[in-house]
Formats: sequence, C-alpha cells, structure tokens
Amino acid sequence: MTTSLLAQAERGAQIGSEFGKASPVGLFIIVLLLAAVLYLGWSVNVRIKAMARRRQFAEDHGLDVFDIEAIDAAMKAEGVAPLKKPRMF
Repeated sequence: MTTSLLAQAERGAQIGSEFGKASPVGLFIIVLLLAAVLYLGWSVNVRIKAMARRRQFAEDHGLDVFDIEAIDAAMKAEGVAPLKKPRMF
C-alpha cells in the first residue's frame, strides 16, 4: 500500500503546457559534459601510450621501470626523449 501511494502523482497538480520540455541550457550542459568526457578520454589515451612507451624502453634497456629520472636520462641519451608537450593544467 505504501509503494502504491508513493508512486502516484499528486492529485490536483498543475501541469501546464511547458511541462516536460527541455530548455536550451540543458542541451548546452549535456553537450559540455560530452565534450569534457571526450577530452578526458583523449587525455588518458595519450598518457597511457606515453607510459607504455617509457615502460617498453625501460624493459629493453634493463632499467628499473619505476626510476623516472634514470629512464628520462637514458631516453634523452638515446635521442628518444619522452613526448612532453606544454600543458594547460
């Protein structure tokens, strides 16, 4: 009985002609969130590729995978410097 009472619409509720219509602001927010998700996916993809490249280089040259300074120095000495671009954030 409680469930059926909670699921019922309020009696005498005023539902006008604008009920259920989305505003352009809502569409803008959805598009903005979609753009943010796509950017985050692209950013993570770039980082994963760079990490895989560094790990492969470290394993090929017998370096400790977690020694960042040694990997950077070895990559610079080999001429395959890590791809570091200026970041906005």
